[in-house]
Amino acid sequence: MLMKDATARLTQSELAHLGAGEVGYIRKMRLDEVTRCFPEAPEIDPSLDLWALFGADGTPLLLTDNRSSTFFKAAEDDLKTVTLQ
Repeated sequence: MLMKDATARLTQSELAHLGAGEVGYIRKMRLDEVTRCFPEAPEIDPSLDLWALFGADGTPLLLTDNRSSTFFKAAEDDLKTVTLQ
């Protein structure tokens, strides 16, 4: 109920920017997603496990093969993190 009340009062733009600059999310990436989210990325070995850090609004911030690096980058940018599976 509380979430329904909160979203009813937010505009679509306000909802899209909720957590901007404060929250980031980390998730494992599939190679086919990389070119869509990180078009400037070089060719990547398909055997690598890839991890990405995104801003709350979905802005891609970091792509790496080291999950720990995403947490370090988030801390550097003062972002609270959540992990999506």
